[in-house]
Amino acid sequence: MITLQQVAIPGEAIKELYEEAFPYEERRDWPVVLSLLDSGKLKMLRLEKEGAFAGFVCYWPLPDYTFVEYLAVHASARGGGIGTHIMEELEKRFAPLVLEVEPPLTEQAKRRIVFYERLGYQAFDQPYYQPPYHNGHQPLELRLMQKGSTHDGETFLKIRNQIYRFVYNIG
Repeated sequence: MITLQQVAIPGEAIKELYEEAFPYEERRDWPVVLSLLDSGKLKMLRLEKEGAFAGFVCYWPLPDYTFVEYLAVHASARGGGIGTHIMEELEKRFAPLVLEVEPPLTEQAKRRIVFYERLGYQAFDQPYYQPPYHNGHQPLELRLMQKGSTHDGETFLKIRNQIYRFVYNIG
């Protein structure tokens, strides 16, 4: 059985998986994550499979969407459809969903995109850049994917503008 439980203060297992699963340029410094959780702007779900730690999801409730910023499944819990189960549960709770993915330049990135496409997500064609989390770094080229909303240029701009405003404090 897989459960998703809201947490206000993440434990060491979540911190370790966060630092292992995401490259430095794609993640905020841990004290910033804790501060955002404390402010209530960022929300976190702890994933458990058969009562054991299995991963986490970080998301932002935006005015018109829910932005899934981080989703990581622990290596010991992968397989058996856990990713699909998690996404279906998130859709039930928070639709419409939006997320960022890396461009399809590596096999892992391509697999990730195909996974989301199988679940009905669509990638926008418009260019999208994650503002840098660290001084001296450049914006990171990513793709926005969505499910549960219209898929056009106007929707892309609305989603991007909400992410930039509420998640990255731009504009």
